[in-house]
Amino acid sequence: MNLDTLFAQQQILKDRIGYNGPDRFDKLILALLVELGECANEWRGFKFWSKDQEPRTKVPVTGWGEPYKNPLLEEYVDGLHFVLELGLEINVTPVVCDLYLKADDINTQFIGLYQAITHFKVTRSKLAYYSLIEIFAGLGEMLGFTLDQIEQAYIEKNAVNHERQNTGY
Repeated sequence: MNLDTLFAQQQILKDRIGYNGPDRFDKLILALLVELGECANEWRGFKFWSKDQEPRTKVPVTGWGEPYKNPLLEEYVDGLHFVLELGLEINVTPVVCDLYLKADDINTQFIGLYQAITHFKVTRSKLAYYSLIEIFAGLGEMLGFTLDQIEQAYIEKNAVNHERQNTGY
């Protein structure tokens, strides 16, 4: 996945938000963990206690615009915003992610991603970041998303994030 454009768009949003507190890195890590949890919640496959384990990929939307939204893709892309932001935080140049690290099943992929995030938090190394982004990309593929779907959803959510800045979200 070539992330040049997405890194550039994330840099614009980062500059617009302008937060540079000393706790910025930790807040980004926590935000990514939360979004990953929300993505898992929309995936639902770990919920062995529930008869409804189907991923939330098509729910009706009220109002104007598209009649349906894909909450699973939206949560995945929310996580992508923070993955990119963390790359900017350690001055990673945009990368071409052509290797997707994938586990045997999605449960293990989510757990591996949590571990990669934790390892990156401790080391702040570029190598740990590259591993994190490859596992994250692998998760997207395992969830059934195409690169075009991810990029389009990112662009749409990025516009929402800019609008939120306009309205004091």
